[in-house]
Amino acid sequence: MRSRSGAEVRVSSITPATEDEKPKPRTSQAKKWAMHLAAARQYYEREGHLQVPRKHVERMVGEDGNGGSGEGQEVRELKLGAWIGNQRSRAATLTPERIEQLSKIGMRWA
Repeated sequence: MRSRSGAEVRVSSITPATEDEKPKPRTSQAKKWAMHLAAARQYYEREGHLQVPRKHVERMVGEDGNGGSGEGQEVRELKLGAWIGNQRSRAATLTPERIEQLSKIGMRWA
């Protein structure tokens, strides 16, 4: 009978990660856009404008993918001021749909 090396013993004792141990799935670019757009809408409804200070962080509740069911609601802090500034500077490369979405909620491009 062959003796097992230390590496073989360690590998054979590895167990799969539990659901709690697994990392969260990455957020798609489309979902990130949708979350920031929702944050911009929330800010606009509250403040009446989108002149967001560069360092402003908007708190969003319920952006957990459960459709607002109330279960496991997550609070997200989105760097809305930086995002708005970035969208203004990238206006030439944004799709017409995204420009329209932002314009509808009061975005000033200049």
